[in-house]
Parts: sequence; structure tokens; C-alpha cells
Amino acid sequence: LHCALNMEAVEMNSVSLKRPRSEDDVANTDEIKRQKTSEKSNTGNDSGQSVETVTEQPDKSLLEDTKNEVIPNEEGEEQEDEELEDSDEDGDPESFADMMKHGLTESDVGITKFVSSHKGFSGILKERYSDFVVHEIGKDGRVSHLDDFSVPVDDEDPSEDTFTVLSDDDKQRLEELQLLKNKETSVAIEVVEDTKEKRTVIHQAVKSLFPGLETKTEDRDGKKYIIAYHAAGKKALANPRKHSWPKSRGSYCHFVLYKENKDTMDAINVLSKFLRVKPNIFSYMGTKDKRAITVQEIAVLRITAQRLAHLNKCLMNFKLGNFSYKNHPLKLGELQGNHFTVVLRNITGTDDQIEQAMHSLREIGFINYYGMQRFGTTAVPTYQIGRAILQNNWNEVMDLILKPRPGAEKGYLVKCREEWAKTKDPAAALKKLPVKRCVEGQLLRGLLKYGMKNIISAFGIIPRNNRLMYIHSYQSYVWNNMVSKRIEEYGLRAVPGDLTLKGATAVHIEEEEVGNYTIHDVVMPLPGFDVIYPKHKIGEAYKEMLVADNLDINNMRHKIRDYSLSGAYRKIIIRPQNVSWEVVAYDDPRIPLFTTDLDKLEGKPLPVLPMDGKFRALKMEFSLPPSTYATMAIREVLKMDTSIKNQTQLNTTWLR
Repeated sequence: LHCALNMEAVEMNSVSLKRPRSEDDVANTDEIKRQKTSEKSNTGNDSGQSVETVTEQPDKSLLEDTKNEVIPNEEGEEQEDEELEDSDEDGDPESFADMMKHGLTESDVGITKFVSSHKGFSGILKERYSDFVVHEIGKDGRVSHLDDFSVPVDDEDPSEDTFTVLSDDDKQRLEELQLLKNKETSVAIEVVEDTKEKRTVIHQAVKSLFPGLETKTEDRDGKKYIIAYHAAGKKALANPRKHSWPKSRGSYCHFVLYKENKDTMDAINVLSKFLRVKPNIFSYMGTKDKRAITVQEIAVLRITAQRLAHLNKCLMNFKLGNFSYKNHPLKLGELQGNHFTVVLRNITGTDDQIEQAMHSLREIGFINYYGMQRFGTTAVPTYQIGRAILQNNWNEVMDLILKPRPGAEKGYLVKCREEWAKTKDPAAALKKLPVKRCVEGQLLRGLLKYGMKNIISAFGIIPRNNRLMYIHSYQSYVWNNMVSKRIEEYGLRAVPGDLTLKGATAVHIEEEEVGNYTIHDVVMPLPGFDVIYPKHKIGEAYKEMLVADNLDINNMRHKIRDYSLSGAYRKIIIRPQNVSWEVVAYDDPRIPLFTTDLDKLEGKPLPVLPMDGKFRALKMEFSLPPSTYATMAIREVLKMDTSIKNQTQLNTTWLR
């Protein structure tokens, strides 16, 4: 979210820990907005979807936790986040652990309770992203798998020659023409070995690979040339031509995206560059984390399966398959959840401890806390900025985002902050920033444009989903704290005054009916103007917490409509579905302990494991509804703090 979060990975060697490491999850804009149901997300859908990985190092993805969240606007339309640009500058490995002392621990954000009674044990989900696999569960309950590379046969598809007939130089010139990057109004391609068939293939290649361009044939000095030109000026840019798509074929090509160590938005940006189209013609149901192997469905408008399949030859770290044509795109939040396959290596627990922990996860579940990645990883937590927005304290918002701060940051950001503290001159501070698209750069550009007296408009330059993320983070902070208080006060049973959902409406549980409910029926509100609060002590605790933050729980409307919080309800305990586990022995920490979809397609055999290996690993599988955090489930099994701050204080070795 901030450049500060966009710090390059400080690579960490595989290390044993006294306590396990579990981290790196990226919650996809889960939960807070619009609808009022326990697992509703701030996307206003049934499934904001959070997918996380637990890693053994605070790698880059962990530090840019919320970079690519996508939040729908009031009408539920998806808004694209501006992508943060990466930089090659490394963090200083020697000082990283010191710097993370300024980060948050779980107790800082209200994560303090466990539901199970077993004794915690150690385990490592290593920096191997292949130890964490996520399969999306669609709205029909089907789990997404990549198991078919074949392309639907279609007479309308251009010939295979389309992809090879143009030289790299031709493609470069055509792309510049398509993107209006030079003053040329057309590009001429000489037809070598002229035949009608050859000319047809070139016409097809230009039109299918460079949407928006038209072609014609011309004779020049006795030679045949194909002339490419813009069909309708700028408006046609990257707009797939309607008349070139067969009526009988669905307008959207749906496919399964299998990706390793890349987040969803990054993958879509890469695909759109290769296809020379805008990223907004892609749709998906939820963003998936970077530091994992993930499998999910994507839809793209009017790009053939044939063209998509060709990308498999040139793309690193992801594969496309299971193609089909349909008449609809995908909508953010339309999924049922995610199925996780997780390996915790080098575990220390006895067989009894592990059985107890996993039985508890299956039968009772875990507290549905918002995970650490919800709150940022720097010395200025995102919830503090959210609180200042809700207080209408815009000088504080500006100060929190721009002032110097201790902690893990790139050198140029440190210089930018110092310049800001010294001069309060947005132009001077901007000069120190090579990366202008981070939150700091965007705010400074806004201040330059609107002036220091109009911070509200300046802040408005930041993409809407990033702005909302701050206030959602504050709601999450309140919710975590209140749930810990609720469990402290009343334990794991439903009590009179608790809230439960009847359909999408929250109602209080009355004394005479309390026997009809369990803790799994209880929901608690994210604060807002359209929710009700528990009728016991915790209802008062909400008020007190907001009063302490100079906020009025009875007036959560903001004079800027975007920042008015309607609130939502969220279940306090989640019971994962389809829970299974096994303990396996292994010797080599680099050997994978299960086969992926890609392994199966490529015919790789299952790893052969020794009967009495040096190490033991816990392999576990479970399904979670959208907007819940897998790290919080793993925390319940291992009984440990999932914050980076806690982990960097363990006995670790930092390497470049």
C-alpha cells in the first residue's frame, strides 16, 4: 500500500525456529462494506476473499500486503488499483530485524485469544511458496483445478501461422502504431513470397494481435505491401473489434490461471502486456496472494482461447488452461471461498498434541480475527490513518502518511520524508521519489495540485480502494479488540444480548432462547451507521472504544460520502470445512511434500518419502469461506504470534 510496504524482499535462509512462522497473507479487500452478513465482505459481496500464505521470511509480498486489493464502489463495480512500481533497491539485511521492532504485534491489533486448550508447538511454513497452495471454490461449490491445456476447436480461429508470420520488428512497429507512440499514421509490411494465402495470414495476424488496427493491400513499385492503420483513431485503441467475433461464441473466454509466486493483479498486468490490451478487460472473483501456488478462474473479453494458450510458451510462473467461452464475465466476490493445502515443516509437537490441535480446528474452529496483513507492516499502522480520516483530522492524515518514521523503508522514501519534514514543500519532496505511484507520491502530487489548504482533494488523488482500505482497517481493529473482550467476558457460548443473523438481519438473542444457539451462531458488528450492537457489556465497550478515539458510535456518517461507514456483521468463530491432515517424515527440506496441478499435468511422480526421516511435517487441508484469514487458522493450531515483529525477534539469520 505504501512505498514503505513495497520494500524488496530481504531473503531469509531456511531456519529452525523456537516458535513457528506464519505470515504473508494477503487479504483481498475482504469484508466490510454494504451487506450485513457474517461472512460478507467490505466488497459488499458474499466473499471479499482473503487468501494468505504463511512464510518463513518477511518477503516482499508480505511487506506489500495490501497493494493490489480491489474494492467495488457503491454500485458493486470493480475499481482497479494503480499498481505500485517495484524498485530493485534492497533493504539492509543487517538492520531489518532491528527495524521491524517498530512493527505491530498481534496484541497491538486486538488478537489475544485462542479457543483451543491444547499446548502449542513449533513448525515452520518455510519460505518455499510451494508449501502453501490455494484453490478457489466457485459459487457452484466446484474447486478450481488446472487439468486441461486443450483449446476449444473453433472454425473461426485464425491459423497457427498468425502467431509466427510477423517479425519482431513488425510487431514492434505495429505496437507503437496501435498505442499511438509515434507520429506514423500507418505501418507498411512488405509481403515476401507473395501469395493470396500469405497476405490473408498477415491481415489476420495484424487484426487479431493488434486490436484497433485495420489493414489493406497496396502495390508499391511492383511489390505488395500490407498497410496497417487505425480503424477509428484513439477510440479504437485496444478495443476488441466487435465485428471480428463470431456471434455464436460467448463473448468471454473463461480460463483457469495457475500461478506461482505472483499476485493476481501482477499476473493480469503481465497477460495484458503480452496480449496488448488493457487490464480492465479481465475479471475475476477474488485476488489471490503472491507467496503461494494459487489456482483460480479468470474471464477475459473477446480474446480467443487460442491466443491465451500461446502464452503458455512464453510465460514464467504461470499457466493457463481449462478454456471455455461464456456470455458473462466474473464478479468480484462471487466465490464460495478457498481450499488450502498447507505444509508446516520441522514440527515439534507430539502426535497427541497434533491430533488435539487438528481435532479442535475441525470441531470448534478458530477466532475469525482480521490477520496482521490487514494493518500494514510499518511503524504507522493503517488503522491509525483510518481513524484520522473518520475524525476528519486531515492534517493528521497527511502527517501520518508523510512524516519520517522508524522501520523498514527504502532509502529514497526516507529522504522524501526528511525533505517533507524540513520544507513542507510537496515539489521538493516529490523530487526525492523515483517511484511516484506509491501512496506518498500520490498524496504529494495532490498537494502540489490542490495546495496545502485542500488536503481532502489532495488525498482524493489516491485510488479509491486504497483510501477505503484505511477506514476498513480501523473497523477491523475495533472488531478484533471487541471480539477478544467478548470471549474474555463470556467464553465460548452464546449469551443473552449476543447478536445472531436471521437471514441478512441481525437480532439479539433473548434470555429464553439462548439454549437454541451456540458460539458458532454469534456475530459481531463492524462499527457503522446501519448496524446494531450487543445488549451486554460489549455493546458499551464498543461505545467506550470509539469515544476514546474521539468518534461517536451513533454518528458514523461522514460529510464525505465515501468515508461514511454503514458497518457489517462478521461471525466470531469460523469452523473450517473439509479438514484433513497427516504427519509425514522427510530428510531433504527442498523436496516438495505433495504434487500440484502442474506436476500432475506434466506427469511428475509423487515424492518418495522415507519412513524414518530426520524431520516431521504436518500436511493439512481445509476450506475457508471468503474474507477469512488462513493465518488465523494456523495460529490456532500452533498457538503463536503471526506478526513479523515477533518472528524477527526469533533466532534468525538474515541473508541477502
